[in-house]
Parts: sequence; C-alpha cells; structure tokens
Amino acid sequence: MKRTIAFAFLLIAAAAIALLFLADTAKSHTKEQEAPISISSTSTAALNASPTTTTPMTFEVVTTQAAQERGLGGRATIPDNYAMLFVFPRNDVYGFWMKDMLTSIDMIWLDDTGTIVSLNKAVPADSYPEVYYPTQPIRYVLETKAGFADEKGWSVGVKVPLPAPY
Repeated sequence: MKRTIAFAFLLIAAAAIALLFLADTAKSHTKEQEAPISISSTSTAALNASPTTTTPMTFEVVTTQAAQERGLGGRATIPDNYAMLFVFPRNDVYGFWMKDMLTSIDMIWLDDTGTIVSLNKAVPADSYPEVYYPTQPIRYVLETKAGFADEKGWSVGVKVPLPAPY
C-alpha cells in the first residue's frame, strides 16, 4: 500500500513538472512568433547633430529573439528616416550578421542612455557569415539604410532620441 501511494505521488509530481514545462515552452514559443511593433516617432527631437534641424523618424522596434535574428533580412529597400531598433534586456556585447540581407546598412550601437558608442557604416549585404560587434557593451542597436549616420552627422558620443519607453 505504501509503495502504491509513493508511486502515485511520484507520478503526480512528474505530471505537474511536465505541465509546467509545456506551459513555459508554449509561452516562449508564442513570444518568439510575435510580429515586430512599429512605432512612429511623433517627437520633433533633433535627429541631426545640428540643433536647428528636426526630422520625424519611424522606428520598428524588435524585442523577440526571432525578430532580432531576422532583422532587416529579405528587404530590398530601407525607407528614409527609418530605423529598426533592437532592444536588449541588459547591456552586453551582442553580435550582428548580414544573413539574407539584400542591401547595405549602417549599424549604430547605443548604450542604455541612447548615446552612440560605436558605428559600422555601409556594412555590405554580402558579408555574411561575418559577425559585427560593438566596441563596448550596448543596450540598443539601430539598423538603417547605408549612409544614414553620415546624412545625420551622427558619430560616437551623439545621443539619439529613441521612441518612448526606451
């Protein structure tokens, strides 16, 4: 009788653990399938180094691993005043590749205050499997059309106005 009760208890405990695991797996699977969120910046904050020039900018915010791995891959063109904003949970050194890219881009590496700490300009679309890294830990990355950083006069030390809540 004691063995039967012990066996039943172990069976119930194993089933509970399996259910918790399945629930967590389904939750993270759903999270990875989320579409990127598009946010239009309505701020008139200066997006140029010049304090007299203001340009509205559209950000596509990606926070899931699946969306971050896809990035701008497969897109033939990148609009003017557009950036894909990669948001990471903490400052770290994250690597980026150009898998499935059809056009060159600028990679703009930002710290947790939105300040540019590193730039990779006009990264060629055919450079995959090369991996690009910032020069120090970052929290955000902007991918834009090639030449965008130069058009805006952006360089290391410039603070980029990010969409709320970032």
